[in-house]
Amino acid sequence: MIRPRKVFAQHWLKSEKALGEIITAAQLKQSDRILEIGPGTGILTRRLLLLVQSLVAVEIDRDLCEHLVKELGKAKNFLLLQGDFLELDVLSLIEGYPAFQNSNKVVANIPYNITGPIVEKLLGTIANPNPHPYDLIVLLVQKEVAERLVAKPGSKAFGALTVRVQYLAESELISVVPAGAFYPPPKVDSAVVRLTPRKIEPAADDPRKLETLVKLGFGAKRKMLRNNLQSLVERDRLTQLLEQLEINPQARAEELSVRQWVTLANQLVVSG
Repeated sequence: MIRPRKVFAQHWLKSEKALGEIITAAQLKQSDRILEIGPGTGILTRRLLLLVQSLVAVEIDRDLCEHLVKELGKAKNFLLLQGDFLELDVLSLIEGYPAFQNSNKVVANIPYNITGPIVEKLLGTIANPNPHPYDLIVLLVQKEVAERLVAKPGSKAFGALTVRVQYLAESELISVVPAGAFYPPPKVDSAVVRLTPRKIEPAADDPRKLETLVKLGFGAKRKMLRNNLQSLVERDRLTQLLEQLEINPQARAEELSVRQWVTLANQLVVSG
């Protein structure tokens, strides 16, 4: 019997209800080509394979890879890659497998301890978006992280991660998944989120400046924005810019919407 390993932060989903919510959220079509990160024992993989054209799974655990090969290796629409998703160049590895290229959707129950890096690899960054964006990305993540991904301006959960992700994708919280839906149960609840990559309008004139602005702006959340950005723009000038944009000069970083962040960055580019 294969047991979950702490070193890989493994918590295997066992809830049929949650599995159904993930599959429904993915809006699957027979022509879809799926990328799954961390298939584990294959409980989600089995269901996906029945509904899509192809599935590429990336699993770091060698024991689980052996299990998956035994269980699913005969499926013609299944390709398994062994390794760390964050380190693998998936596109290069599947060059010789044309039937598995051009994945258009990601569906995965990902390790919570590397959620941020995985989301960044899938979406890219503000300055360097993924040049081949997915149609949509459905992830099972820690509830607290899900709340940050979908947060609205002015809420406690709204932060730098929110701005970086929502600049690149529409974010939706699909459902909350209780800890008891997993084996072993994690210490926190989880949630299914759907990210739909898209271009924000207006776009940042200088994406790198926007990245820097966001990083500095959220550097100390309790401080007013004009204090956090002193190293980038003089306080009085920033106060004037905020007033021009009809933003409270005493606003904190989490009070600005993603579009306001973009507009502020673009004004700094023009007047910088």
